[in-house]
Amino acid sequence: MALRGPPSTVVSVAFRLARSSSRTAARPPSSPTCSSAVSIAGGVRSSVGRVHSTRMIAMSEVVHVRGVGDGDDVGAGLSAVERAAVMSAVAAVIMHCDMEVEGQRRWARLRARRRKLMPATTTEALDSAAICDAMLEVCCALGCGGLPRVTQRWWVKRRTGGTWEDLRPADDATDDYFRDKLRMSPRVFREIVENLSPILQRRVTFYREPLQPDQIVAYALYRWASDETYESSSCSFGIGRAAGLVAVGDVTAALLSVYREKVAWPTGVRKAIVLRAFADKGFPNCHGCIDCTHIYVDKPTNAPAEDYYDRKRRFSVVAQVVVDLDLRILDVFVGYPGSCHDVRIVHLSTLWSRAAAGELFTGPPVLLPFQVQTNGYLLANNGYLPSEWMVVSFGGVAQHPLESRFDSKQKTARGAVERAFGRLKGMWRLCLGSHKTNMKTLPQQFVVICILHNILIDADIPFDENLLWEVDANGVRRRVDLGIHRPPRPLSMETSTGEAIMLRQALAERMMRR
Repeated sequence: MALRGPPSTVVSVAFRLARSSSRTAARPPSSPTCSSAVSIAGGVRSSVGRVHSTRMIAMSEVVHVRGVGDGDDVGAGLSAVERAAVMSAVAAVIMHCDMEVEGQRRWARLRARRRKLMPATTTEALDSAAICDAMLEVCCALGCGGLPRVTQRWWVKRRTGGTWEDLRPADDATDDYFRDKLRMSPRVFREIVENLSPILQRRVTFYREPLQPDQIVAYALYRWASDETYESSSCSFGIGRAAGLVAVGDVTAALLSVYREKVAWPTGVRKAIVLRAFADKGFPNCHGCIDCTHIYVDKPTNAPAEDYYDRKRRFSVVAQVVVDLDLRILDVFVGYPGSCHDVRIVHLSTLWSRAAAGELFTGPPVLLPFQVQTNGYLLANNGYLPSEWMVVSFGGVAQHPLESRFDSKQKTARGAVERAFGRLKGMWRLCLGSHKTNMKTLPQQFVVICILHNILIDADIPFDENLLWEVDANGVRRRVDLGIHRPPRPLSMETSTGEAIMLRQALAERMMRR
């Protein structure tokens, strides 16, 4: 073990070890004596290293000491060999301590020099805000192509641009080209992109530049406006099929989140405009027209195919829509298979439950002939059962002049539904023909198309009637199939209530008096 303590104590112990070794044998120190000297050196090193000024005192005590030993050996001196061994050990320890002290001073000077080169205070160093700004600048540099990126993998599709390059503002894209590809003007497109950008903005990565919100929105609109497949439409925009699927899903969710109020039951001033328009047609307090259309799809794979088989022997999904005379969609309900009848659809829809709860027609009642009062109603074809809030035509062959006049006016007003379906499916041709789709996402996409339909009406985007015509395989020009299934025969009036029959009769009588 190394000796610890003041230098005088260490030297005393050294003398005792030396004398004990001289008693054992009068010969040069053996291996144990050498190990003892090493231990003495360790003790002296630790003590002298603490106080450098005691080195000369320790040397003086070693040289001039006399009579150091046990109590019974007082006055006995060390031999010349013992004294020389102790002095050599102490001198070696003192020299080693001098070297350590000099080394410590050298390291202290080096650390002081490094501190001078570093910032004087910690407040001058970069804080978290500066670090975030630096990271943002690096990300912007990566997004702008200022810094090199990791080499793209061989399975990553190279983006070539295609149709999107022709739609970019840098090119000479005209309004007609925008309407042909995206069904809207550049101004309306920029407004939609601006509102959806906070939701569609992608994070910058080290692999490739992310798709920008304007390109994502443009692809989704192009997908809905054309009847192309994902493979064909994605190639037109220079993106992969998987990226196209994700883009359509993201734009669908974003439009439902931002523009949900575009398809809503009219209130306030808008409700007054709708009621005034129908009153001019001879139907006071009428809120809209209701009908169903079929969206043709390929044979479903994860659902019973016979459920989607409609009367025209095609696979379809039924969509129930309520419109006003401006062709604006007020309510939409979609998702049930094509084999369902229109009456079943309306009973399953939220429109029926809201009407039963008195949430749809909340305006003041209107007094009609025969003291009939009505709070509001919808116009429908003979495929629906008459009710106190749904007015259908009389039908039949041999009609009374009163019935014939009523049916003529009712059919004219109800023609707004067919015109709305023509505009909707003509502009957004994905819903026009049969296509492969996901049954889980089809209802949301159709609601989004109805939202876009209303946005374009509010923006006064005109509709090209030529979109409703097509040339068949035989070269014959014919009108497109809008998916409107006329009932084979009117439903029986036996299940109709007295209030429904009286409402229709009062409306017919009012028309005859005018």
